[in-house]
Amino acid sequence: MSYTSFIIIILSVIAFVSVVLYFFQERFLFHPEKLPEDFQFQYENQKVKEYNLEIKKGVIINGLHFQAENSKGIVFYLKGNSKSIKGWGKFAVDFTLHGYDVIMIDYRGFGKSTGKMSQQSMKDDALLVYDKLKEIVDEKNIIVYGRSLGTGLATKVASMNNPRMLVLACPYFSMSKNVKRYLPFIPLGLVMRYQMPTYKWIKYVDCPINIIHGTSDKVIKFTSSLRLSKMRPNLTRLYPVIDGGHKDLHNFDDYHIALKEILDSKGIASVDRENTSIDFIRSKRKSKK
Repeated sequence: MSYTSFIIIILSVIAFVSVVLYFFQERFLFHPEKLPEDFQFQYENQKVKEYNLEIKKGVIINGLHFQAENSKGIVFYLKGNSKSIKGWGKFAVDFTLHGYDVIMIDYRGFGKSTGKMSQQSMKDDALLVYDKLKEIVDEKNIIVYGRSLGTGLATKVASMNNPRMLVLACPYFSMSKNVKRYLPFIPLGLVMRYQMPTYKWIKYVDCPINIIHGTSDKVIKFTSSLRLSKMRPNLTRLYPVIDGGHKDLHNFDDYHIALKEILDSKGIASVDRENTSIDFIRSKRKSKK
């Protein structure tokens, strides 16, 4: 086989994979669980109500409202890309325990939610739900929380609003850059219809940003959180969970310790530049000749 023939074969394979990925990328990226309309959500020791928000004809966003006693506010929880809120609902206890209601939604095509999925529709739906929350709760009492897939959407919501804070658990720098690790030769800038550029949206977030990420995460590398934390350094605090992975982050004490500190905090603490060592400059010793 000649060198030219080899190159043509390689380019043909890249072109074929690119076309397949462009038209069928939802099948590769997302792993939804569909639920029947009559499915009943049940959670032990949790007070929960189901709701349906009709976006337009044929498009319904299904969600759950977990209620805390003597609620301090609401956590708008944007979940990861697998299953449905049937399984994700169990994580609401991490917030109701600290006195926060939780609003959790299924994206289009997940659970009982209907309609065609796209990056634009995901953003629009998340923003619409947030607008509905603002009608009943002051923004200073709303926390936007995203995990994995939901971190990009959570960042987008926070960038266009003024919530109390943004919390990101194992966020990606951008979805396209994360996928690039697995498909280095595919022109994802042209192929990916779900870019989810968290690094662009986070620049416009003006509320406190808290990032929690496992240092052993193989799905979304810890370095993505390091890079994101540098985008708005004065507003951001990064909580590393040593040895934490992607799916098991909630199994580590450090995750829950970080979450408690975040939920109990009033924002990013300022530093007393006058009475601390922050501005001390270490004097240089003169070398002896």
